[in-house]
Amino acid sequence: MQATGNGVICPRIEVDLAKIEYNTRALVTLLSDRGIDVTGVTKATLGSPEVASAMIAGGVSRLGDSRLENLEALRHAGIQTPLTLLRSPTPDQAERAVASANISQVSELDVVKALSVAAGRRGVVHGLVLMVELGDLREGVMPGDVLDIARRVLLTPHVTLAGLGTNLACRAGVVPSADNMGELSALATLIEARLGLHLPLVSGGNSANLAWALAAPAGRVNDLRLGESILLGCDPLTRVPLSGLYTDALTLVVPVIESLAKPTVPRGATGETAFGVATPMGERGTIIQTIAAIGRQDVDPDGLTPPTGHRCSRRQQRPSGTGNATSPGPRHGDPLRARLLGPAARDDVSVRDDPLRRYDTPAVLPAVVSPPAPPPSPPPFANRSAAAAAATR
Repeated sequence: MQATGNGVICPRIEVDLAKIEYNTRALVTLLSDRGIDVTGVTKATLGSPEVASAMIAGGVSRLGDSRLENLEALRHAGIQTPLTLLRSPTPDQAERAVASANISQVSELDVVKALSVAAGRRGVVHGLVLMVELGDLREGVMPGDVLDIARRVLLTPHVTLAGLGTNLACRAGVVPSADNMGELSALATLIEARLGLHLPLVSGGNSANLAWALAAPAGRVNDLRLGESILLGCDPLTRVPLSGLYTDALTLVVPVIESLAKPTVPRGATGETAFGVATPMGERGTIIQTIAAIGRQDVDPDGLTPPTGHRCSRRQQRPSGTGNATSPGPRHGDPLRARLLGPAARDDVSVRDDPLRRYDTPAVLPAVVSPPAPPPSPPPFANRSAAAAAATR
């Protein structure tokens, strides 16, 4: 990072903790009415204790992260909320997993044994969530093997079967549905009936489960692992902003290194760009082209929404913004601000004159949710747009 002319450190990400707390509370409130708790996922913020605290203030039941170093950072910061390791550790990471997490997601018996040994050394009982493969072809045992593996876990000392879980809308983009969630519920009931135990946790998935969770009976599912919907306020299945949630809790601020009036059509024969894409460029006359001091090595420009009145060009290594030549653009050395938002929402709004207007106009707030002090109240979190709903059918 470096300081701009006015002494401000750039590039940086500004985090509005009040908006994160608000988004968390809104989702926790809605899901609690359906008997579903929320695990707040901190991996996108590298286990930030400040973000974790905002999620805790918003009412999450536990925190989850896929990296041990992030969970360790939360523990070192004094976070006492139960922590879940959202992936299986390797056997040689078992000691760290038991030391930092209350629960680990697992699918291999070798890992279960390693966690057992590590927990025995520390004199604790470590919780395990057995992950089940329900169609997305990511982690998890096959449904037909669940009962046998659960029985083996029960015979392993110093660990306890805390629940079942699954992960969808990840590798293959399989949409959470009444069918696959019903299958997860049926497996939980089967294990309890056959093995004579109670599974306190049935974790149905991530932010992509929200459409299902708000539309269908939850069955045995009583936990969702939410990160993207809290931090970005959008639906991972469609990248469409969720009505009633803030979409600007995270803002990337970068210094401008060039802001000049230039034509929109290249001069000379053209081929592929530096990144192997031949992009047609329409004639728009002279524009103000702004180049920011950050590139693809630092950030994925496809996830950025530029400031009002700008478009984001992603053809080059350093993201640049374009604006009307009659309007003054950012000056050299000025900080340029871009929202972090999903691709579909970004592409939908980036060509509009006012890309933020649709999402940042406050309206009515659900009576059960209190808005944070600094930001205005967003509209109620209710039904998504028709396009978003259709995309999940």
